[in-house]
Amino acid sequence: MFRIKFFWVLCVAFAFSSAPLGAQTLVKMTIATGVDPAFSQFYVAKEAGIFAKNGLDVSINTGPSGSAMVPFLINNQVQAAYGSDMAGVINHNLDNNVVVVADGTYLKRWMSILGKNINDLEGLKGKKIGIAKGTASELFWSRLLEKKNLKAADYKIVDVEAPEMLAAIERGDIDAFSVWEPWPTRTLFAIKGTKILQDADGILNNINFIYMNKSWIESNRETAENFMRSLVEANDLINKDRPAAAKMVSKFLKMPIELTTELMPKVEYEVVLNDRSVATIKVAEDLLAQQKKLKAPLNYSNYIYSDLLKKVRPENITMTTQAPK
Repeated sequence: MFRIKFFWVLCVAFAFSSAPLGAQTLVKMTIATGVDPAFSQFYVAKEAGIFAKNGLDVSINTGPSGSAMVPFLINNQVQAAYGSDMAGVINHNLDNNVVVVADGTYLKRWMSILGKNINDLEGLKGKKIGIAKGTASELFWSRLLEKKNLKAADYKIVDVEAPEMLAAIERGDIDAFSVWEPWPTRTLFAIKGTKILQDADGILNNINFIYMNKSWIESNRETAENFMRSLVEANDLINKDRPAAAKMVSKFLKMPIELTTELMPKVEYEVVLNDRSVATIKVAEDLLAQQKKLKAPLNYSNYIYSDLLKKVRPENITMTTQAPK
């Protein structure tokens, strides 16, 4: 009788110790970004089970924009974030633990100036322009002024977060806005009289970067490498099977598959570090320096942390220098 009881005790103990073991060994991470297909590697790595395959239990926090979530890297509130080129420079300037680990998406036709009942850029003069300050929205607007020789004083700037722009232009709080997808396309679908006045082609093809907390990386090196490995594998899936990836992105964002499918080709999915990455960072740095928003010049060797990508996909690093030309 004792042997039978002992046998069942062993069975129960084995069941409770072995069944959940896989789940218990997953390392928890919290990452953060915005809610649009330009950040698809995060969503696909989650939905396809790639994070879990690489030993990670990842929670994705989302906010009004990727750039708005980058500050949460400070004090390690999140371990990774995905946002604009300008957001990284701003937050590294506040805390040098905020570092670039990869260039994630090259935005080909992602930014637009959209107006309501306005025919062209000339019609914007004297109008209220919605700008999400400290993001690619502001960077695109600044580059447009520069490229088209327009005067900033001719426009009234209203600080509006990207997800609020559609409602703001509908109410008449603003007459136009500068922002990234999906908000221009959503606005075109939803509000009569709206029109794209200028897209990014020839003005600004900016980059979203993947950022991490350097102190956390150095204390959790294996986990950080597994995270980077997950992102390059997700990127491979996106480029190999776009329909499957689009379904995953659509599911995560609760976005209509038709809209997701239309938007994803406007982005090049990469996970690289190259000379274009460095040049894009330099554009953001120069703009912030002009606005007197930097305490000191950017130290590129401290800001660009290439070790993780070098470990998991070394051929994706083609920078000839970490210093801007």
